[in-house]
Amino acid sequence: MSFIEGVAREIAGAMTSYKIIVDKSTVPVKTGDKVAETIKRYCKAQVDFDVASNPEFLREGFAVEDLMKPDRVVVGVKSERPVAAMKEIYQPFNAPIIVTDINSAELIKHAANSFLALKISYINAISVICEATGANVQEVANGMGMDARIGRRFLDASLGFGGSCFPKDLSAFIKISEQLGYDFGLLKEVQRINAAQMERFVKKIAETLWVLKDKKIGVLGLAFKQNTDDVRLSPAIELCRRLQKEGAALRVHDPKAMDKAKSELKDVTYVDDMNSVAEGCDALVIATEWPEFKKLDLARAKELLSHPILFDGRNLFDPKEMERHGFIYKSIGR
Repeated sequence: MSFIEGVAREIAGAMTSYKIIVDKSTVPVKTGDKVAETIKRYCKAQVDFDVASNPEFLREGFAVEDLMKPDRVVVGVKSERPVAAMKEIYQPFNAPIIVTDINSAELIKHAANSFLALKISYINAISVICEATGANVQEVANGMGMDARIGRRFLDASLGFGGSCFPKDLSAFIKISEQLGYDFGLLKEVQRINAAQMERFVKKIAETLWVLKDKKIGVLGLAFKQNTDDVRLSPAIELCRRLQKEGAALRVHDPKAMDKAKSELKDVTYVDDMNSVAEGCDALVIATEWPEFKKLDLARAKELLSHPILFDGRNLFDPKEMERHGFIYKSIGR
């Protein structure tokens, strides 16, 4: 929060006339009050101002689309004075504008991201039940998603969520709740399920290959999700580290994230062509849901692999199709 305070003090030192100070960051509830206190304390000109909370809802890889076509625009204010200016700014975007108090606006962002993380962990928990019963998690998710009260988005079983938003916002919201006197145990369970999902996937690889030491494994995907080069808290990077810890040698590829991954992941072979990753490997793993990976040359992959084993951490392929291609195919919840 030192960065937020620092900016508030800079604004206070520069203000000479009425201003609307807009906070777009994901911040703990009551930050708007602290920003207002800080500006009032350090503004020598003693001019009037308003603080507004206007949280952004931009997904990495889809930021322009989300900016131009938002589901809603949230504006949190303490008075009506800044509302007209904020509505004027967003008028061209033709989106619903929700005007709330500042505390509610700040809570909306944490509550929304935590709920989306909950949906991911929920379907990952369902995937465990599906594997135990022979059900198909994708069919279960499709059936659930057709319920208008639930929706299909964020119901894709996988290695789990990562990146710079969900893990950080979950931890922050749990801490904020504790400071307010509430133990948000539900969100702690979301974190536990997410961590357990990775454990199960590594165990699945180890049980199939028996001994991972000195095995050569190809990994497709390093970014935490598709359409970005971001590897912060990436499940794919974490998976690679787990495999390395067990003594496996890795050949890896990502369409955009290899340069950034090189500072995070050492002692691996970076391969420019996804269709060459499998060369000489004992198994191939899909760790990020890049659409390009759906176009993997399966015939060539099978030929290059020492053994036709593919672990699909993103459920990109159809199990029956993989069986027809002669693969030992392990996915999630199917």
